[in-house]
Amino acid sequence: MKRKGFRSEFERGFAHWLIKNNIKYDYEKFFIEYQPKVKKYTPDFYLSKQDIYIETKGFFDLADRQKHLLIREQNPDIDIRFLFVNANNKLNKSSKTTYGQWCDKHKILWAEKRIPNEWLI
Repeated sequence: MKRKGFRSEFERGFAHWLIKNNIKYDYEKFFIEYQPKVKKYTPDFYLSKQDIYIETKGFFDLADRQKHLLIREQNPDIDIRFLFVNANNKLNKSSKTTYGQWCDKHKILWAEKRIPNEWLI
């Protein structure tokens, strides 16, 4: 696939999977504002038919987690879901909490490597 602009091989692979499965998407086309200082967040993928955003993550650091909690709090009607390379990664070296567990705690839908069919209905 020769499409340019993806930030990682994981994003590129997910886009290829979407194309292969005839799922329409936009890549980094929209932004969502959030505060305390007005900032703009650009989700990776938007699936228009499903009206969901997919954020692909290999690494999920503290700043990113804090940002997503603010975005969610300030934009409760926007459905952002995570797709992790490895949802069993720990939040940091001393944490017992995984990326997936963090999402569960905050009632955020997530998947690992591929999105489930239920997300495509």
